[in-house]
Amino acid sequence: NMVEEWKKLLFGLTFFHAVVQERRKFGPLGWNTRYDFSTTDMEISVQMLRMFLNEQPEIPWEAILFLGSMIHYGGRVTDSLDKRTCRCILGAFFTKDILVDGYQFANDSNHYYAPPSTDLEGYRAYVDQLPFTDSVGIFGMHANAKITFEKQESDKLLATVTDIQPALGGGGSGGSPEEVVQALASQLLAQTPPKMERENAGPDVFELNEKGELNSIQIVLLHEMGRFNKLLGRMRTSLVDLGKAIKGLVVMSSDLDAMFGSLLKNQVPALWSKVAYPSLKPLSGWIKDLEVRVNFFNGWLTQGQPVCFNLPAFFFQQGFMTGILQLHARKYFIPIDSLQFSYKILEYDSATEVPEGPEDGVYMDGFLLDGARWDREKKVIWDSYHKIMYDELPVFHFIPTQDFVRNKADYECPLYKTAVRAGVLTTTGASSNYVCSLDIPTERDPDYWVRMGVAALCALAE
Repeated sequence: NMVEEWKKLLFGLTFFHAVVQERRKFGPLGWNTRYDFSTTDMEISVQMLRMFLNEQPEIPWEAILFLGSMIHYGGRVTDSLDKRTCRCILGAFFTKDILVDGYQFANDSNHYYAPPSTDLEGYRAYVDQLPFTDSVGIFGMHANAKITFEKQESDKLLATVTDIQPALGGGGSGGSPEEVVQALASQLLAQTPPKMERENAGPDVFELNEKGELNSIQIVLLHEMGRFNKLLGRMRTSLVDLGKAIKGLVVMSSDLDAMFGSLLKNQVPALWSKVAYPSLKPLSGWIKDLEVRVNFFNGWLTQGQPVCFNLPAFFFQQGFMTGILQLHARKYFIPIDSLQFSYKILEYDSATEVPEGPEDGVYMDGFLLDGARWDREKKVIWDSYHKIMYDELPVFHFIPTQDFVRNKADYECPLYKTAVRAGVLTTTGASSNYVCSLDIPTERDPDYWVRMGVAALCALAE
């Protein structure tokens, strides 16, 4: 019955429209970038639905799903991973199951379904009796997503409160703001690690190959050292200048004044973050994080290549990964453009447990899973525990593989540098935040994890 099918699918489409709009409140768990979906997106999709149902003897499910999610709604979606999310969400509504009475839209509530065919008043009555607060299951999400949303709202409120309070006020310990910042600046200066010098390198670290050249991994190390040294140099000079400016020995420039304000609020000064890696941490956590990163590279510089790499410690992860592919290509005389990474999850929980490095490829650790957890017994991705927002992933083996074909049954899990997930496209065409997609084994349909917004994050960047 075409009328029945039309009513069910139309209801599913309007429900989908509400879900994609509401999903924005979950921040990066919902969409990497906030999109302003409008009623015109829905109107054009309604016309498409009517046209297909009138003109085709059978419902062309693939066509209406593709056009709805990739063209009409997907037209304004710029992030390719958000396009995938859009397709998965619409797939829950544009499915043969929706034609069966009692098909539930949510995985944790039985209030949401396409009501049996009725008139306009009947539909309005159904909508009026829906629960006042939506369950997170209607978005395909885990109960933890509600906590994430509530925390975001609280953070926004507190950020607004601190922004509008007067800039000058006594320090908590009774000292003036100048005294507080002066003490903090000298403490930070003492905590700033020294620069990494090539003279301190271990005997084999920069050993030349038979052609008298450095290999791609040694060059990556030199680049990373250069980036860290630039940041450490800027931190040292600006902290010394700020100390002098507070005493009145040099002029307080606008940069130093902004830095003064940042230090008072426990924020990373813009002067530093311009030359730093992406991070969302407050200043106190950021400094500890910097020490961990510098220690990793110092260990590499003085003791030789580590058996397991801490991928989040890098400024530019993509450069390191390309270096590994290049090394493999030269070792086996394979064209580099036919190489891609395949991934294997190991038994080791952290780098300290790894006895020795692999023959090919590299071991990497330092990833968190956001929105799900790794089940160590079943060796698959599984639902998070309640109130545990992140789960540490075990060590990954990144294996350069020629003409690699993904296993469709695995979940293609994006890896980001920070929890914001959205990134700007750099000149190389890579997103400034997206690193790569890890293939993670799953017993469930991979679309389940897509709807949940599951992603891996570089642990240090949290």
